[in-house]
Amino acid sequence: MGGLRLDLCRASLHDLGAVSGLLRGASLWLRTKYTDQGADDWPSEDIRRERVRAAIQAGQTWIAWDATLPAATITASPSHHGVWREEDRRDPAVYVQRLVVSRRYAGLGLGAQLLDWAGLRAERHYGARWIRVDAWTANTALHEYYQNEGFQFCGFGPTIADYPAPALFQKHTDEIEPPSSPLFRETEGHA
Repeated sequence: MGGLRLDLCRASLHDLGAVSGLLRGASLWLRTKYTDQGADDWPSEDIRRERVRAAIQAGQTWIAWDATLPAATITASPSHHGVWREEDRRDPAVYVQRLVVSRRYAGLGLGAQLLDWAGLRAERHYGARWIRVDAWTANTALHEYYQNEGFQFCGFGPTIADYPAPALFQKHTDEIEPPSSPLFRETEGHA
């Protein structure tokens, strides 16, 4: 995959199956790891699918395409989804959810570039100062990943019905360095 150059475009409802497929693949892979994340469809397959559909309709979900193959997806919005403390919400931020990279594209730095892209884009569009993510509490490998990407651990979010108490991480948008070898370009659509 040398010279990989993906097209990153906003997802449409036509792409719901591709996004759901990436999420399903990640869930199956997570079941092989030392975490309970992915053990069940959380909170249920129907509710997750509706949340994905709503994010797509709101224009918050993006897909990185390798021609016709979905390589990754990310959902990014200025909404904190109720999991961040009031004092943390004072500064504008982008909140990332459902960042998934297909196993075929794992290890290339695609997830890190998507996180940074979301931060830079939000900084340009509405002055975001932070990229914020919440991670499944028991998925310590994911916690380590975020910390290796420059995110600081901010504690645990509140307990919310139908939402696991998440581990919270943030990275200041001033700390983002544009990649020297971008793996994708933002486009209007895919083939």
